Amino acid sequence: ASAMIKQYIGLGNALNVTALNAIGMKYVCLLNANELNAIDSNSLKLASLNLSACSQLAKDILYAKAKRAFSDQHYLPAYYGLIEPYLGGAPGADLRGLSKGNVNMKVSTFAKLRTDSLMSLTPSEVQGLLGMNLGDLEKWQNKFPIREWVQRQKQSELDKLHVGLTGGTQEGYMNIVIPKFQSPSSAPLGTVAMTLHLLPALLISFLMMSVLS
Repeated sequence: ASAMIKQYIGLGNALNVTALNAIGMKYVCLLNANELNAIDSNSLKLASLNLSACSQLAKDILYAKAKRAFSDQHYLPAYYGLIEPYLGGAPGADLRGLSKGNVNMKVSTFAKLRTDSLMSLTPSEVQGLLGMNLGDLEKWQNKFPIREWVQRQKQSELDKLHVGLTGGTQEGYMNIVIPKFQSPSSAPLGTVAMTLHLLPALLISFLMMSVLS
């Protein structure tokens, strides 16, 4: 399939709607970055693609193209349904925007978001994204990457969701970093020698101050 796609493109044919639908959901992930970048954004308006098995790079490229393709419908209720198959490449800022739109994202879709984007979301933003599906989050809390997201949140904030999420950071908890002081034995020889050289003078000064006081 990969060889056939490369031969098709090598003959100068465009990756238009007809080509994308011919490649279909099964083989779209075989396209490399150059081939993906050659896709006309408007072709995504009529193509039916499944990016679940694609690399993160492919998801990022196609999300950017889909966002351009559907930009004229960004403020319409239908926008989420159009962009949803491409959300695996969405940055955190775009997800925060969607969280204000009552999109009712499925938890299965939420779990496939870009990891760095998912980790940047607050509990209230996740609540906005999932909407009526928020209750399903508890069933996924022990699965990656939701487990990691839960562990990064304050438990008090998770409790406000009222869906039974546990494992967040408790109030008053902090990471204590113990500084590493340089031991005398590991100090430079010149520093040790200087300290020993000044020690008698320091002791004499201390004794004189004690007598005068």
